Amino acid sequence: MRLSPEQAEFAAAVREFAETEIRPVIGDYYERGVFPADLVRELGKLGVFGVTLPEEHGGAEAGLLMFCLAIEEIARVDSSVAVTVEASVTLGAEAIAKFGTDEQRRRWLPSLAAGEGLCAFALTEPGGGTDAGHTDTRARLEDGEWVIDGAKCFITNAGTSMTDLVIATASTGPDEVSCIAVEPGTPGLEIGPEYSKVGWRASDTRPLYFDGCRVPAENLVGERGRGFTQFLELLDSGRVAIAALATGMAQGCLDEALAHAKEREAFGRPIADNQAIAFMLADMRLRAHTARLAYLDAAERADGGEAFGTDAAIAKLYASQAAVENAREATQIFGGYGFMNETAVARAWRDCKILEIGEGTNEVQRMVIARSLGVLLKLQQNT
Repeated sequence: MRLSPEQAEFAAAVREFAETEIRPVIGDYYERGVFPADLVRELGKLGVFGVTLPEEHGGAEAGLLMFCLAIEEIARVDSSVAVTVEASVTLGAEAIAKFGTDEQRRRWLPSLAAGEGLCAFALTEPGGGTDAGHTDTRARLEDGEWVIDGAKCFITNAGTSMTDLVIATASTGPDEVSCIAVEPGTPGLEIGPEYSKVGWRASDTRPLYFDGCRVPAENLVGERGRGFTQFLELLDSGRVAIAALATGMAQGCLDEALAHAKEREAFGRPIADNQAIAFMLADMRLRAHTARLAYLDAAERADGGEAFGTDAAIAKLYASQAAVENAREATQIFGGYGFMNETAVARAWRDCKILEIGEGTNEVQRMVIARSLGVLLKLQQNT
């Protein structure tokens, strides 16, 4: 597909920001494990956080495809920043926009759309990852308030200086899961320490603990008992955005490897002139191109109101694998330099593996695709 002039212009603006503002400094943030709040706020000024959100609350209502273009361009340079944006929007702000009350939208969306605040979606628990329907966190209504007890793990944007909101899933009754909004600083909510991660070191990922955490009853997001259905819908969009992020990483690895292969000489000529290297680069181009087609197709279907769950699974599965393969081959082309942490390909190598795990493992994506073919139907429909 061809991008519209508006889409191409926006993607170019985000690419310029990524190249001029993120690339020169992100390595330092990454190695120190520091969240780049200043860069994230500047992306907010560029309009990235509001792309999909309602105009009346500061957004642009430009669709998932436009948002994915921005995510790809950011991830070409750094995926820590890209996942910060992706998680805040597709799993956080979109939950309020799609399922929240008018008051919730007025209260929280303007800040989230402007990139002045971030949202965390607290789904994963210590006792359940792929089994997303297994929710040990409990919430009960008491004197007009939800009282929440439980724990969450691996939550992106949970403890930054910009975090405005946490949306937590909790069991609110037998076979009933609901989503409840909790603001940082609420008594009974403890934000755990930052994890020591292999990759995504410039993003914020923490555990959360709820111990008698009380919030108003009106903080229920969407219908009571519909939380499971809600987050499955959000995850479809999130998987498309993760596919765009993975495509950006795959393309970034190709860019770095190609430039290096043309400059690096061995035996008196650039290593790109060797067929083994040239074919590796060709395969990297193939993967990035195909991954891009997959996420663009899924996003276009989503924006057109079509069913796109299977397409999202295909895009997420293929693009994440493409990112892993391209990071591995880029590191090989760089040789010993690729094993040095200061190189972009080394960061990509550390970052890419989580893409095959987060927002539904690749095994789950295969299950979704298989079900679309009429097989695996006996398994629970909870992925």
